[in-house]
Amino acid sequence: MITRCKWCQDDGVNQKYHDEEWGIPVHDDRKHFEFLMMEVMQCGLNWTMMLNKREIFRQCFDNFDYEKIIHYDEKKIQEIMETPGMIRSPRKIQAIITNARAYLEIIQEYGSFDKFLWSYTDGKTLVYKSHQQCPIASNDVSDAVSKELKKRGFKYLGSITVYSHLQACGMINDHEESCFLYRQLCDGNSVEYRD
Repeated sequence: MITRCKWCQDDGVNQKYHDEEWGIPVHDDRKHFEFLMMEVMQCGLNWTMMLNKREIFRQCFDNFDYEKIIHYDEKKIQEIMETPGMIRSPRKIQAIITNARAYLEIIQEYGSFDKFLWSYTDGKTLVYKSHQQCPIASNDVSDAVSKELKKRGFKYLGSITVYSHLQACGMINDHEESCFLYRQLCDGNSVEYRD
């Protein structure tokens, strides 16, 4: 029997996300943008809802193509708002457009968003021993990334939201030690252990 993190054991969308994506290092700019923008949509809601609405988000936001999103206008925002099943928050939709512009600026400066983001851990996955006993919602790395993103004009990406992204994209391995992915990700990647 496979042992997984407790939070994902629903035999459904959370378990699939956990097994196939969560904590597995991401180095694709489109995937980073998708995860980050799902975090924007999630603010005040729950992640299971985001996973269930993922295909709607992909449809509304041109499969998270930030180069297309930067050109969205009021007509497109209204079209998104009227999409069945979509979260009808003009502020969040506008934030995704704003974030796409800031995202492209980072890509132009660093060559890729991935290079920018992973520079905060020197390309390593961080493993915190203390997180196993006392899970946390943010840390010094997410604080630093969030501060820089806000400075660059990103919206809805505070330290807690950024921390969730660092977990999701494999920069922080917060799988429970008993989870089958914990050791697999520690052994298969460049890792730095911290207390």
